[in-house]
Amino acid sequence: MSFDIQKIREDFPILKRRVNGMPLVYLDNAATSQKPQQVIDCIVDYYSNYNANIHRGVHSLSQEATDAYEKARKILQLHFNAANAHEVLFNSGTTEGINLVASGFTNLLHKGDEIIVSALEHHSNIVPWQMLCERTGATLKVIPMNEDGTLQMDVFHSLLNSNTKLVFVNHISNALGIINPIKEIIDAAHKVGAGVLIDGAQACSHVKADMQALDVDFYVTSAHKMCGPTGVGMLYMKEAWGKKLPPYQGGGEMIATVTFEKTTYAEMPHKFEAGTPNISGGIAFGAAVDYLNAIGFDTIKKQEEALLQYATEQLLSIEGLKIYGTSEDKTSVISFNVGEIHPYDIGTILDKLGIAVRTGHHCAQPIMDFYRIPGTVRASFAFYNTLEEVDVLVAGVKKATMMLR
Repeated sequence: MSFDIQKIREDFPILKRRVNGMPLVYLDNAATSQKPQQVIDCIVDYYSNYNANIHRGVHSLSQEATDAYEKARKILQLHFNAANAHEVLFNSGTTEGINLVASGFTNLLHKGDEIIVSALEHHSNIVPWQMLCERTGATLKVIPMNEDGTLQMDVFHSLLNSNTKLVFVNHISNALGIINPIKEIIDAAHKVGAGVLIDGAQACSHVKADMQALDVDFYVTSAHKMCGPTGVGMLYMKEAWGKKLPPYQGGGEMIATVTFEKTTYAEMPHKFEAGTPNISGGIAFGAAVDYLNAIGFDTIKKQEEALLQYATEQLLSIEGLKIYGTSEDKTSVISFNVGEIHPYDIGTILDKLGIAVRTGHHCAQPIMDFYRIPGTVRASFAFYNTLEEVDVLVAGVKKATMMLR
């Protein structure tokens, strides 16, 4: 697919909307991406033509649905370069994937063990590990951050020791857009025998993460960040860990045999996929990945880098505007404030102008505490955004600033 921005935008019905009488300028892609018609049609097709429960059914609709669902799993395996399709586990999203792993380690951690998380994490990659420490007596340690939003890697290396059992870091910060050196983190953790979980929710719409090249143990992401539907995601779990961890939930699908005396569990992936899944969501996840690959991640990167560079330059021309997360190694996210103006007030005025941004702490309150601010305005760009929309944003911020000062 050659990249024609207007043709690409035609794929997204919502971009034709008007909000408060103004053309929609959607710059909240870090919260959720918009969906192309191809993905929407995929969901409609499932419910219109072959809606049935998957696996075990002998009738034709069930077999068609099963084939489509397992085809989507194969699409994800190939996209993320997992060694095996059964290492790709469907779930409701990144948060459930993290909680599944945290639950599985309840009986594997003990008092005196240590786990490491970074200061850049979304609450979903903090709270489950705090809960795990409460259950097990393990100690949670934190990799601190620098003023530019990068991690203090020298401190990380000093935290690693023989008691370190797990390390959890996001691939890209949702609040700042900073890209973390995850390969360095994974390799260093493995040298002391620790497992590593990478939160890829913010990364997977921008880059292709290679599970085998990274040699990561667990990698989680959500379809809705990748032009797919909400309520479905992926947990990549290296096969060796899948044999060690117990099931997260009990129910149908995850069993081999059930008697009142004893239940035995199925092999991966079914061991971790209890109950009827989000079938249409899983199938549409595969369709969304196919859509992104048809555009090409090199093309996506080029478009988003152009948007980031232009938006950064234009926003910094506004007096008093400060950007948080200034490392050059970042994706198309700009988190900013203007003087002492509360970010909520700026966001409210931008909404009246049809501009959708996110305000607040972005479920990353420790980052805001580090900067001693209540939150930021976050403009996050996708490949379907345009330079003209950046101009609308800048004009909107200038108008809001003039009104609020």
